Amino acid sequence: MKILITGAAGMIGRKLAARFAGDAALSGTPIDHLVLVDVTPPEAPAGLAGRVETKATDISNKRDVTGLVAGRPDVIFHLAAIVSGEAELDFDKGYRINLDGTGYLLEAIRAERDYRPKLVFASSIAVFGAPFPEAIPDDFFHTPLTSYGTQKAIAELLIADYARRGFLHGIAIRLPTIVVRPGKPNRAASGFFSSIIREPLAGEEAILPVEESVRHWHASPRAAVGFLLHAASLAGPQLGARIGLTMPGVCCTVGEEIAALRRIAGDRVAARIRREPDPMIMRIVEGWPRRFDSRRAIALGFRAEDSFDEIIRAHIDDELGGRVAA
Repeated sequence: MKILITGAAGMIGRKLAARFAGDAALSGTPIDHLVLVDVTPPEAPAGLAGRVETKATDISNKRDVTGLVAGRPDVIFHLAAIVSGEAELDFDKGYRINLDGTGYLLEAIRAERDYRPKLVFASSIAVFGAPFPEAIPDDFFHTPLTSYGTQKAIAELLIADYARRGFLHGIAIRLPTIVVRPGKPNRAASGFFSSIIREPLAGEEAILPVEESVRHWHASPRAAVGFLLHAASLAGPQLGARIGLTMPGVCCTVGEEIAALRRIAGDRVAARIRREPDPMIMRIVEGWPRRFDSRRAIALGFRAEDSFDEIIRAHIDDELGGRVAA
């Protein structure tokens, strides 16, 4: 089996590639060729017995994308994207990467004769916009209130239509906000959800730009990789026409997240969070959904954590070697 991962230098892309290196199979089929692409060359994971290619590729370059698809990967994980805050600040860049790049990928697939790969698309809960019901079902209106959400919503519709026409087997999984992200902060508007946990656990100060009453939907990086792997096994007729699925997650307020941090790491760690309101972040967050009805995804076998405590512990185990800075 040949697998292509776009956005492979990103956090989830790196963890997905590492998972393949560990398992060397997808849905029981051995992986003999893994292609990792991003705007900067991704690192090849150690331990994969098959062939690994790493390439510096701009997904908004039509020629580059056509060349990737010409290799006819069996499964494509399309993770490449400009994050929410950056897409809001740079309108042209957001549409060039998040929409045009996806369109080039779909057209390159369609141009290949006798070829119907599985395409797993990392979408977002940002496709939904207020006013919201108490719990948002999969078939709720797509009325995004950000450029990023709009780009993801359009991409979902395109993938559904290409799947309907028989050009590919597609699935779009709407990821919760993924926390706790390791490494340095990115430009995502949701980045503070990770920072207020990651930095204090590492002995550093974190900035909280919103009120503690803000409620949101979360899953860990560990769960996100699991979503992608399971999605690849489902990208086919069993999904029917509705190929977009909202992933399960943990619904809690920022205050509840800080309380979980305090329970696990103590008052001294939680005290490293400094409140500093940011009007732009607060405005973006106001339009985000808060709670979802993910029964369809759960019925199809997707699983996430049951509490924010579990999410924090996953970060401590996976990224900090089980230790917290005093």
